[in-house]
Amino acid sequence: MSAHGTAADAPERPPDGPERPLRAMFRERWFSTLFLTDMWERFSFYGMQALLFLYATAPRSEGGLGLSDGTAGALFGLYVSASFLAAMPGGWLGDRVLGTHRAMLSGALVIAAGHACMAVPAQTSFYCGLMLVACGTGMLKPNLPVIFDQMNPGASSAQRQAAFSLFYMSVQVSALLGPLVTGALGERVAWHLGFGAAAVGMVIGVLQYLHGAPSLRGARTGPSRPLPPEAMRRLVRGAWAGLALAVLLAAGALAVGGAALHPVLALCGLGSLIAPVWYFRRLLRGGELGTAERVRVRGYLRVFVPSVLFWAMFGQLGSVFSLFAREHTDRGIGGFLVPASWFQSAHPLFLLLLAPGFAWLWLRMGARTDGGRKFAVGLGFAAVGFSVLATGAWLAADDGPVSPVWLLTAFLWVACGELVFGPVGLSTTAETAPEGHRGRMMGLFYLGAALGAGLGGQLSRLVGVLPLWSYLAGFAVVAAVTAVLLPREDRRGPGAAPLASGPGTARI
Repeated sequence: MSAHGTAADAPERPPDGPERPLRAMFRERWFSTLFLTDMWERFSFYGMQALLFLYATAPRSEGGLGLSDGTAGALFGLYVSASFLAAMPGGWLGDRVLGTHRAMLSGALVIAAGHACMAVPAQTSFYCGLMLVACGTGMLKPNLPVIFDQMNPGASSAQRQAAFSLFYMSVQVSALLGPLVTGALGERVAWHLGFGAAAVGMVIGVLQYLHGAPSLRGARTGPSRPLPPEAMRRLVRGAWAGLALAVLLAAGALAVGGAALHPVLALCGLGSLIAPVWYFRRLLRGGELGTAERVRVRGYLRVFVPSVLFWAMFGQLGSVFSLFAREHTDRGIGGFLVPASWFQSAHPLFLLLLAPGFAWLWLRMGARTDGGRKFAVGLGFAAVGFSVLATGAWLAADDGPVSPVWLLTAFLWVACGELVFGPVGLSTTAETAPEGHRGRMMGLFYLGAALGAGLGGQLSRLVGVLPLWSYLAGFAVVAAVTAVLLPREDRRGPGAAPLASGPGTARI
């Protein structure tokens, strides 16, 4: 399979440009290839996410890890953070070494291998699989939107945001089904059988991507800025040395009966907080960017900073929200006890239902509303969701389990927030990226999520110390205050440089 395509290889597409209707994408082969790849990746991600916290807190006598709620929350946050953090080297590999096509395929294969490891009923295999899934996700996620944007050349800012909203809508079908399938198998039959279902879904995703890859030959799938031969040789030597070191460390940990979980979580959590800041500074101080490109990347902080807070809140969905579902929600319906993991399907369901409306909204608004105001609205949505759940937790503390309406309403509002931060953030990142740095800029977008998820995972340890309602209310207050202040910070004086160029550029 060729890494580069020619004009003859390019699939027939409707004319590019602002007049091209968005619905035309659904009739093209390249869209279905990317859609199905992301669909199966989301099936495995949400399916595994629905089980992770519940499996980690289940007693060892029931096949779980027997961790406390706070430690399991930190583990979940670290996994989400590591998945986003891996987007930094994943985007770099797509730009400089593998190209977006090969980086995506490699990531999908690694994810499938990770889920297969988690299907093995052994603690060591579980942690190894968790690491592989995080690494594979970091390879796939920053490169997929790059290809998606390359297949949509000439689109305006509003069209990009609407297109990413529709793509968000499309992949939520599998995100809705994933927790239902893996949750039923994991909670009712065997935990590792649920993880195995996620592995099967990812294998299907790999096979269909290989089948549809020829439709992507019109996009630039090779490295946009290949490494020089000598740098490539150093990279290969360093990769082998790093792999050997990892194997030695793992072997040493096994020889002494396993590494202590708490210090490992603390060390990795600290790394997830430091790495994004280090990378941002390195990108700005390196010699690869010109003065104008540095200005654009520095202006990207207006996306990066609010994203950290939102993704810290998003990282609570699979841990603290799962805890609320298990401990404080009345799950009985006509004698049937709804598995706690099934509530994780509520979030993608709301995304699926609401995405068309948000896509229409971005087209309607065009570039009239800047990114800072949009992100302020997204944080406001998340603040309302956490306020609702905090109220439900406060009532449950006095009267016992409450109606599932409290949890479902909270999921609804956080989904509205994601439909702002996801499509608008991806679109803005695609516009802001300097030529030859698109993969790494997508990695930078996910670094904000990594920093937020890592911070949220560490803060989730407070669940065992603070009342649940006060923990949730704290997030709501911080998000609400930030939402009020953000539009004021976003105002710039005359002559400020836009973060992107091209038709319909949105100023953020």
